[in-house]
Amino acid sequence: MKKMLVHGQKDMLQIAIVSDNSLYEYYMEKTENAGQLVGSIFKARVANVLPGMQAAFVDIGLPKNAFLYIDDVLHPHLERQPKEKPQINSLLQPGQELLVQVMKEPLGGKGARVTTHFSLPGRFLVYMPIADYIGVSKKVSTEAERSRMRAVGEKIRLPGEGVIMRTAAEGESLASLQQDVQFLREHWQEIHHRGETASAPTLLHRDADLVHRLVRDLLTTEIDQIWIDDGSVFRKTKAMMKRLAPAMLPRLQLFEPLIGGASLFQQDHIHEQLQEAFQRRYRLKSGGDLVWDQTEALTVIDVNTGRFVGTSDLEDTVFRTNLEAAEQIARLLRLRDIGGIIIVDFIDMDEEQHREQVMQLLERLVRTDRTKCQVVGWTRLGLLEMTRKKVREQKILPSRETSGNRD
Repeated sequence: MKKMLVHGQKDMLQIAIVSDNSLYEYYMEKTENAGQLVGSIFKARVANVLPGMQAAFVDIGLPKNAFLYIDDVLHPHLERQPKEKPQINSLLQPGQELLVQVMKEPLGGKGARVTTHFSLPGRFLVYMPIADYIGVSKKVSTEAERSRMRAVGEKIRLPGEGVIMRTAAEGESLASLQQDVQFLREHWQEIHHRGETASAPTLLHRDADLVHRLVRDLLTTEIDQIWIDDGSVFRKTKAMMKRLAPAMLPRLQLFEPLIGGASLFQQDHIHEQLQEAFQRRYRLKSGGDLVWDQTEALTVIDVNTGRFVGTSDLEDTVFRTNLEAAEQIARLLRLRDIGGIIIVDFIDMDEEQHREQVMQLLERLVRTDRTKCQVVGWTRLGLLEMTRKKVREQKILPSRETSGNRD
């Protein structure tokens, strides 16, 4: 049983995705932020060009200038790029105005990372106005369906446009996909038209708020139930689902707690699971533990047997602990939204097949991560190296009051 729990308050919205009573995903957004910065489109002004770095800093109206690398200025389709990469100062000059889209939030003391490779996500596809190629989600189950979706993508795009068919497009009709791309195409035309007359720096488009992204990005056929404890959020979600996912409306329920009864998050112990997930030392059910240490760009996870002594076979004890650790690492990386380089110091295993099984399990589990995650492999020192895309600041754990109680 996979459930989505949505807890609404006056100043905050929280979403928890629970599978078999275990918390796998958690999202939080303050209502005054009205959407994340990633995906926002600005009319920017080039502040300065750095030929030695093949990059430029552009003013998008934030306290720190955004960073624009040359690869994000060239055409998004590799086949349309020049064979030899030009100098950045032949493409951009200080004072020049251009449209850019945020691909990474400002992190620490760094400004946002921006691109000119624009993309607008819809329910079934991602529309890229100048990409000139078709992509299909790697999570689509069969090659036949991938071929069908690619053929449909060719039919619905105009010359020069690009689309990426999302997993939600699996089995969808040509009409549904055509409607999705047409809506996004018209929206892009509005953004582009405003950009022609606006003065830089200015915000032209901000990605949807968390309620909209809930339906657009998080709602899949794997979700069996959607529970919402706030009336206004429930009505807004229901209206959005009628337009974007009408077949899933029977799964939507309004949670109304009994007087003195448990709240929506309390029923599934969401707060307790969050507190446990964000601790430096995370206890495994077997008695082993994970110890997390973080810097801005690197996370190190140390796996220990702890109180788990197994039976009589040390190799089996170590192997079982490492398998359990791999499962929890994949889950906790998503909950903590950790990005950058990740090094896992699993307990040393003597048998090569055990090392391979641990790595294969981790590879399989991270494929379900909505954020791009790659298992690189074992280093010469016996450490497992991974990377996970970092697009925003790490999540901040809310207090008990904001996690469990209603206003």
